[in-house]
Amino acid sequence: MIKTKKPTLSAEVFVIPLEDNRYLIYAPLRKAAFIGNAQIVNFLADLKDTIYNPEMDTDGAIIEFLRRLEMVDAGEEIKPTTIYKGKPKPTALALFPTTACNLRCTYCYASAGDTIRENMPLSVAKRGIDFVIKNAIEQKADGIEINYHGGGEPTMNWRTLTGSLEYAQKKAAGSGLTINASCATNGMLNDKQMDWFVANMQGATLSLDGLPEAQDKHRVRPDGKGSSAKVIHTLRRFDEANFNYAVRMTATAELIPYMADSVDYLFSTFRTDAVQIEPAFKLGRYANQLSAETEEFITAFREAQCRAKKYGKEITYSGARLGILTNHFCALSQDMFALLADGTVSSCFEACTKNNPYREIFYYGQEDEQKKGYCFDMKRLNFLRKQSVENRKYCQNCFVKWHCAGDCYHKAVAEFGKKKFMGTNRCHINRELTKDQILQRIEEAGGLCWHELPEHLREQVFQQKTEINELK
Repeated sequence: MIKTKKPTLSAEVFVIPLEDNRYLIYAPLRKAAFIGNAQIVNFLADLKDTIYNPEMDTDGAIIEFLRRLEMVDAGEEIKPTTIYKGKPKPTALALFPTTACNLRCTYCYASAGDTIRENMPLSVAKRGIDFVIKNAIEQKADGIEINYHGGGEPTMNWRTLTGSLEYAQKKAAGSGLTINASCATNGMLNDKQMDWFVANMQGATLSLDGLPEAQDKHRVRPDGKGSSAKVIHTLRRFDEANFNYAVRMTATAELIPYMADSVDYLFSTFRTDAVQIEPAFKLGRYANQLSAETEEFITAFREAQCRAKKYGKEITYSGARLGILTNHFCALSQDMFALLADGTVSSCFEACTKNNPYREIFYYGQEDEQKKGYCFDMKRLNFLRKQSVENRKYCQNCFVKWHCAGDCYHKAVAEFGKKKFMGTNRCHINRELTKDQILQRIEEAGGLCWHELPEHLREQVFQQKTEINELK
């Protein structure tokens, strides 16, 4: 008598309850999901405990279906983990040219414009550019990246912004390297600055909170007047030049009701394909305000997503990214190389001033005058490298862990300090909006299941639709 090999669960499978006694069964590392009932959930639970009861699957249809989805008998899963070691050798550079700002946004995490002005000298930017170009040459990379960001408006230090990029362009060209340059800006640009952006930048992220009345509630000038007219003019100029830009919307508790109409306005008025929406975080000027990380944000985001689909587009939120499998939320745990005005090396876009209360965590380097390079605190850098999701105990049983990758570490530190991370309100938002994306993939794939497979294997999965229809 030939013994049949007992099936083995070969995926980390998560079960997410839905309505009407239905469950979303999801294997993130297999990029596979389907909707089932309690019977299939119990069947999978038994397999996890190495129990296989053939009587629950008399014709073998369930096991065969799970095999097609690589949840059973598919070998060991490969985890999407990368670990950084040794001295950092970045080929991407973020520059924080200034803490000065021509707006006084009510939710600014850096309280830009209210702190002592810090301007980056051109020499500091040049040293950083020399460093990443040297690394790119040593690593035989094709090019370098430069991003202008910070706790202020980068264009307020126009001399360093333009001078540093001109310097980088010449140095890179002489070394046979390409440059991908971008800038985060509030859009309060004059026509000369807009022309320079179009001629020199590969892209920009522009802060705009949607409808003019929404923009003017919180993104105000120092005199309290709104900024929408100026920013809208910038977007129209960018559209005329076919310049590549994305829009970043921030939703305060007060602005959540405007979200769907704002998305409708942006996609119907401008040419951008990329709109990212984030709830305002309770830091800086927004520290004592009502939280926007709420059920209302989720509901409004879903409605806004429906509006976006009318234009064949989608909106994004940083904690819900089904298309990404990684152990890193951002570059913080991947040797992020960002320079403050005085040449201090930071690992985080939100830690961008010398008086940041968490500088002992996020700042890991200084200029080395003798070597004309940088001196790194390797103990601190190695600590930052470990802030990836596989090292966060709270996240291990969460189905979005390989997507949100533990979410923003700066926000976790601001909320918990040195205490153990126990999850935030963002965690709930991350799970709900990622669940929406999984269900959408299932619907787009025909309503039975979703699995990113070559076409011929995908057809084999769907051949079983009638056999396992009762699982739904």
